[in-house]
Amino acid sequence: MSYDLNGKVAIVTGGSRGIGAAIAKRLAADGASVILTYNSSPDAANDVVAAISEAGGSAEAVQADASDPESVSNYLDRAAQKGGVDILVHNAGIARLAPIAEANLDFFREVYKTNVDGVYAGTYAAVPHLNDGASIIVISSVNAHTFPMAGFAIYGSSKAAVSGLVKGWARDLGPRKIRVNAIQPGPIDTDMNPADGDFSEGMRRMTALGRYGKADEVAALAAFLASDESSYITGTGIDIDGGMAV
Repeated sequence: MSYDLNGKVAIVTGGSRGIGAAIAKRLAADGASVILTYNSSPDAANDVVAAISEAGGSAEAVQADASDPESVSNYLDRAAQKGGVDILVHNAGIARLAPIAEANLDFFREVYKTNVDGVYAGTYAAVPHLNDGASIIVISSVNAHTFPMAGFAIYGSSKAAVSGLVKGWARDLGPRKIRVNAIQPGPIDTDMNPADGDFSEGMRRMTALGRYGKADEVAALAAFLASDESSYITGTGIDIDGGMAV
């Protein structure tokens, strides 16, 4: 199934690899003009742009550090030139795990700087550029509410924070018909968490379906939430975890 995103301008932060790259490709395939951001991997970002262009889509890559508020203007200015933002996908984030005895305050602040501060700063700066009826999608995690083992407290609580912001922002932006939702993936086969990695067998056993998800499956959900087909969905977090949290 494809969704009609023709004429829409989409921003995907952290769009050079993994889930972000899959979302950028899917939104472009459905007709959106995509601005994808990268922090330190221009070659990977350009590869995504090339793949989208070869498939007949429209995309460009912009360097931006999601954790740096001043960097946000790099991609928002470009979106403004295209007519404003219709779809904003916050995908940039880091996954660092450690039990409390090994995680000092600097560790905590580093995770929150990217996973929470980056989402907040990006949304705050984007509000004047959002077109009425836009869709904001935050890539959170099933670990916002499910902690499968020791060491997930800081990462999981950072994702719980952004899933909570989604609910408040849905109220704040509802009068403009702007929808705000979180996608909460479980184990997805990416280079950050490969399906053949050291912990993959244990993660697979935690899911009801007994397998890792695919980045394209997350992208399909993002395309739905970006489209008018989800026009009555806002302020919610949707698990895409193969039943990990069942």
